[in-house]
Amino acid sequence: MKSLLRELQVDPNKIEYLGENLQRPECILAQRDGTLWSADARGGVVRLDPDGSQKLIAQQQSHAFENRKNDHEKFVTGTLPNGIAFAKNGDILIANFGTDRLELMKQTGETEVLYDSLNGKPIGKVNFVIRDSKDRIWITVSTLLPNWMESASSIKRDGFVALADEKGLRIVADGFAFTNEIRLDEKEEWLYIVETTGMKITRMRVLDNGDLVDRETYGPENHGAFIDGIAFDSKGNLWGTHIMTDHIFAILPDGDLTIILDDDNNSIPGKNLLEAFKEGKATPELMMECGGKIAPWMASITFGGRDLQTVYIGSLRGTNIPFFRSPISGLPLIHW
Repeated sequence: MKSLLRELQVDPNKIEYLGENLQRPECILAQRDGTLWSADARGGVVRLDPDGSQKLIAQQQSHAFENRKNDHEKFVTGTLPNGIAFAKNGDILIANFGTDRLELMKQTGETEVLYDSLNGKPIGKVNFVIRDSKDRIWITVSTLLPNWMESASSIKRDGFVALADEKGLRIVADGFAFTNEIRLDEKEEWLYIVETTGMKITRMRVLDNGDLVDRETYGPENHGAFIDGIAFDSKGNLWGTHIMTDHIFAILPDGDLTIILDDDNNSIPGKNLLEAFKEGKATPELMMECGGKIAPWMASITFGGRDLQTVYIGSLRGTNIPFFRSPISGLPLIHW
């Protein structure tokens, strides 16, 4: 059967926006009633209600991100809530890319640190978090370098995936080139792992005890772009974003890659960054020159709405949340 996505092209003029003055809305969670939760660099999340109102819920409100004049420093220092997920009781798990820890925040702002070290050493740049049907927590660590932009300047395979269960936190797979978002398939048989600077998606089979085996590339071996966020739809297509060159793509069940939205349009800054990266010479300055207009530095994809057919785009440099309608519903996350 022909995929509905193979010919899909999102019209930029039909994209709508919600929220205002958000700070680094990298990851978005959607609930059945239309409520959205967005990671926010002021130190927590912003709740966006269906009536259009929004509220910042912060651990300890910080204005450092918005007040820093150096754009590069904004993205490597201070508190940087990144990936977020709901705990079973509705609290919010926060992968904090700035404080280098996994945090648990109540919806009133009180926060505790779950993990900031592993095997007696600092854990590294905690990027993303998900929860599975067994109430286990999966996290990614992109790099052990304090400045992630240094790690992203070339290929360094110091990223890993860790699993927290009743036995504690342990590494279940490592050697990744800037581990980023992860997703489980519908049956939780495979874990899909973004390698941002590896420019590919790896998948590994999940054993009953959480161990990962049978490592393989899913889709193209090289996207020719930096991958960030991913999300499955209900037909098995894996949607994702190319950050800095700002595409939305989908990998179809047959492995083919299709571009659904292009907000880079083969730009000169995008070309310059990718060429420099090939030579191991990508710099923060080249990175900062990149980015489209819709959701600058596209970072994530979230399916929401009552029918799970509204696609929300997270970003690192945007101040609102773009969204559009999909012909296919998303795969419900565990909290749905």
